[in-house]
Amino acid sequence: MFPKDKTDKPLLAVVAAFAVIAVVAWPHGANTTTVAASVATSDAEAASAPADYTAPPLPGTTATPDPKAGTMVDIVRDPADLPPPVGARGPRRVNVNLRAEEVIGKLTDGATYHYWTFNGKVPGPFVRVRVGDRVHVSLTNDGGNSMMHNVDFHAVLGPGGGGKATAAGPGETKGFTFKAMYPGLYVYHCATMPHAEHISNGMYGLILVEPAGGLPKVDREYYVMQGEIYTAQKFGATGMLDESYDKLMAETPEYYVFNGAVGALSDRKPLKAKEGQTVRIFFGNAGPNKSSSFHMIGEVFTKAYEFGSLASAPTSDVQTLAVPPGDAAVVEMQTPVPGRFLLVDHAISRVERGLVGAMDVEGPANPDLFKPDPEKTAAAD
Repeated sequence: MFPKDKTDKPLLAVVAAFAVIAVVAWPHGANTTTVAASVATSDAEAASAPADYTAPPLPGTTATPDPKAGTMVDIVRDPADLPPPVGARGPRRVNVNLRAEEVIGKLTDGATYHYWTFNGKVPGPFVRVRVGDRVHVSLTNDGGNSMMHNVDFHAVLGPGGGGKATAAGPGETKGFTFKAMYPGLYVYHCATMPHAEHISNGMYGLILVEPAGGLPKVDREYYVMQGEIYTAQKFGATGMLDESYDKLMAETPEYYVFNGAVGALSDRKPLKAKEGQTVRIFFGNAGPNKSSSFHMIGEVFTKAYEFGSLASAPTSDVQTLAVPPGDAAVVEMQTPVPGRFLLVDHAISRVERGLVGAMDVEGPANPDLFKPDPEKTAAAD
């Protein structure tokens, strides 16, 4: 019971006031939650056009020509060879056509290697879809090949990621359809036993499942994958190099590579940008065995989507990103200073075994951010 003393009248007034506020505010609080949820739902609906599965299928990759099995080809995947952003379209049917090609390619100066590839390049085609797409995957194993091949997509909800459905002998075509359910950047690879042999020989790639409404716009996008090559001959040998199954099982690669070969992204096909741009890299670590400490010397990743997760908020201002084998990450950076910036794995000894790329940024000097000291000549004793 509240006291009835006259001196307690102010207290009674305060209690009464709080009671009125509580009664009035309670439904408004509920309405606020409802309104917030309604706004969020409206935003999601605005970003997601309705599905149209009756429309003609869209291509999920670029139309890069496929080489013929057994031939000598340039196996390096240009890091700029990826489809344009999905944008705000609704879910559609998408076709992804893969071809297993066993080819000969340049591993390093003076040395070649027998690569197993998807569509004649390492990595395989960059696949780009969106949440809700119904994706038909077709895998043809070229008749000139000697091995059975298949493809396992980490983005697929189904047995073996589609591996069993696509197990094809030379000359066969197999396929399956899946619905892309979760946004993110995912690895795909050949999963024919022994898995590690098919992956290390070059059979891997990335599939990007964009969220409804697409990704924020950037100036440049690039596609980079790290891999390991296990040769019987020691690093630096010349001629046609042979694979070593023993070194593969011992997890002791002779070569570490970006996009399939030594110098692929430094001497042959470096990334390019202009001063003041925003650059996004879709990065995957094919392994099959070693983790990567992905780093760009002289840059900071202003956004980093770890584990390829696009449903999680990015981490800001990251120096080095850990990417396990069979995983991926999306990073973004600004380019306020011109020059050559090196891509490395900060397990830095791997640079000496081929693992270095480059991003060349063009533009005027920016002494406010970076200014080398003038050259000086040492004084004589």
